[in-house]
Amino acid sequence: VQLQASGGGLVQAGGSLRLSCVASGFSFDDYAIGWFRQAPGKEREGVQCISSSDGSRNWLQAVKGRFTISSDNAKNTVYLQMNNLKAEDTAVYYCAKAPFCTHYSGTYTQWGQGTLVTVSS
Repeated sequence: VQLQASGGGLVQAGGSLRLSCVASGFSFDDYAIGWFRQAPGKEREGVQCISSSDGSRNWLQAVKGRFTISSDNAKNTVYLQMNNLKAEDTAVYYCAKAPFCTHYSGTYTQWGQGTLVTVSS
């Protein structure tokens, strides 16, 4: 079981990035995939989640309308499209696997390595 996150980078405020989380070793039909982020000096926070049974969930009011989670089950990949990025979105973004969508990080049993998003103002 493995999760591989990618797509981070340096972008100017107002720009866009699309993060990818490629999963191997399990079926997306049976699990939820969540995106979390952790900014320097701050706690990890849940961003969004998606599953076949729960659909998509947004946990952060600050990204509502700007971030969109989606999945391509044929590619075993979950995406996080991030538009109109702001300096406060700067963080390491992680994808993780859980039996269902929840913002509680302790429920997630498998984590990707994280990808750094830096937004310059």
